Amino acid sequence: MTAILPGPIDVDVAIVGAGPVGMTLAILLGQAGRSVRLFERFPDPYPLPRAVHYDSEVGRVFQACGIADAIRAISEPADVYEWRNGSGTTLLRFGDRGVGISGWPASSMFTQPAAEQRLADRCHELATVELHRGAEVTAVTELGDRVDVRTSMGNVAASYVVGCDGANSSIRTQLGITTTDLDFLHRWLVVDLIPDEPRVWDPINLQICDPRRPTTAVSGGPGRRRFEFMELPDDPCDLDNEDTVWDLLEPWAVSRANTTIERRAMYEFRARWADEWRVGRIFLAGDAAHQMPPFAGQGMCSGLRDAANLAWKLDLVLSGMSSDSLLDSYQSEREPHVRSIIDFSIELGKVICVSDPTEAALRDEALAAGVHPDRLESVPPLPPAGDGIFTDRHVSARQPFVQGRVELPDVGGGLLDDLVGAGWRLISICPLSTSSLRADVAHRFAALDGCLVDLSEGDDIDGTYRGWFDAHDVEVALQRPDGYLFGATTVDQADDLISELFDHLETKHD
Repeated sequence: MTAILPGPIDVDVAIVGAGPVGMTLAILLGQAGRSVRLFERFPDPYPLPRAVHYDSEVGRVFQACGIADAIRAISEPADVYEWRNGSGTTLLRFGDRGVGISGWPASSMFTQPAAEQRLADRCHELATVELHRGAEVTAVTELGDRVDVRTSMGNVAASYVVGCDGANSSIRTQLGITTTDLDFLHRWLVVDLIPDEPRVWDPINLQICDPRRPTTAVSGGPGRRRFEFMELPDDPCDLDNEDTVWDLLEPWAVSRANTTIERRAMYEFRARWADEWRVGRIFLAGDAAHQMPPFAGQGMCSGLRDAANLAWKLDLVLSGMSSDSLLDSYQSEREPHVRSIIDFSIELGKVICVSDPTEAALRDEALAAGVHPDRLESVPPLPPAGDGIFTDRHVSARQPFVQGRVELPDVGGGLLDDLVGAGWRLISICPLSTSSLRADVAHRFAALDGCLVDLSEGDDIDGTYRGWFDAHDVEVALQRPDGYLFGATTVDQADDLISELFDHLETKHD
C-alpha cells in the first residue's frame, strides 16, 4: 500500500486496540465530537475474564462515558480485603465501607467481558466513533501534520494515534520504545469460576499468605469467583493441568460437581513501564505503556486514568484551544503516578509471595501483632498526579476532586456529574455567578465550555462538599474534565485561578 499523500485528514484520532482503555478513550473523544476510528485485530471480543476490580475514581470514568447504570448492574462492592496466613491467623484486614472520594464504592468487583460489551454498545451509539474488529494495524508513520495508519482494511490519515494494544504492543515495538523493567517476576495460575448455586464468601476478598502456596480468592463479579495460585520455586505440581486445578480448589469446597471453570491460565506478573509514552503524534496508553503486579488491583484502573487524562487534552489541541505542547503533560502527569502504584504493588507482592517458611513466620508474627479485630484499616490513598496542568496555589491540587450527591435548583438531585456533566467546573460553596468574575475571565472560561456550580443555592445532601471545603479552608475549587483538581482558592481569587489555568493551557483567545 502506498503512503497517504498530503490532503484531507480522515479522522481526528485513530486508536489501536479495543479493550477497556481503547474504548474508553474513543467514547470520551466521541462525546466531545471528535472523529475516532478504533481498530482491533481480533474479529470478536475476548470472551473470558481478565480484570476484576475497579476503584471509585474509575467508577467516575465509567460515569463520564455514560454507562454508569450498566456498570453498576454488573458489579458488586467489596468493602473488606483480608490477609491470613496458612493457619488462618489474620495478618491484615483493610477496606473502605461506603462510597469513595469520587462518589462510587471505594472498591468494586466485576467481570471484564460484560464491561467491554457496555463500552462497545456506547461506542456504537456515538456517530463519530467507528469500531472496526478484525482490522490489524500493520504500520504507523508520522508525516508532518498527520499519521499514516496502515491497516488490513486500508489506510487512514489521522491527526493523532494512540496505541492501546496491550502488554505486547505492536505500536510500542514499531516505535522502538524501550521499557524499564523492575524484574519482579512471578508466575501464577489464574482460575475464574462460576458456581452452580449462589454462595456467600466471607470475606468477599481474601489473600492467603501461605509459603506452601500463596493463594488469592476474590470476587470475579456477581455470581463469579476468582482463585490465583502462585507457582513455587521447583514446584512439585504442574499447575497448567486441569486435575491439579481441581485439587487446589478442593479445600474451598469447590469441585466439578458444583462449579464450572470459565477460564484457567498461567500468567507472569511483571512490573515495567515504557520509557516514552509519546513519540510525536503517537501515544501509548494502558498496558502498552505500563504493566504491574495485580496485588493492588490497579492495572486496568491505571489504563482508564490514562484514557481520561489524554482525552480532554487531545480535544483541546484538536479544537485549536491549546498548542500541541499541552500533550507533553500526559506522560509527566501519568508516569509518576503509575510508577508509585507499581512500587506499592511490588511491596504488597513481597509480603504475599514469600515461599520460605522461616521468613513467612517472621512476617506473620510482625503483621498479626498489629491486627485489631474491631478495626478495619483504611486502604492507603493513591499518589497524586505528577507535574502538569495544576496550580501550586493549594496542596490539594493533583488529586481527584470529590463527587457527592446534591440537589440543585431547576436541575434536580443526584451525583454532581450526572447533573452538570464532566468538564471544567468551578465549584463553590459561596454565592458565585458569571458576574462574580471579570468579564474577560468569564468569556474565556465559557469558551472552554467551563461551568460554574454554585452549591450555596443547592443542597449538599451528604455534606461531601461542605466537609471538603471546610477541611481545606477554601471556597472554590476548579475541577478538570478528568475529575482531578486543578486548584482551589477563595471566591475573591477565582479570577486569578482561572487565569492561571489559561496560562497552563496556552489558550488562544480573542
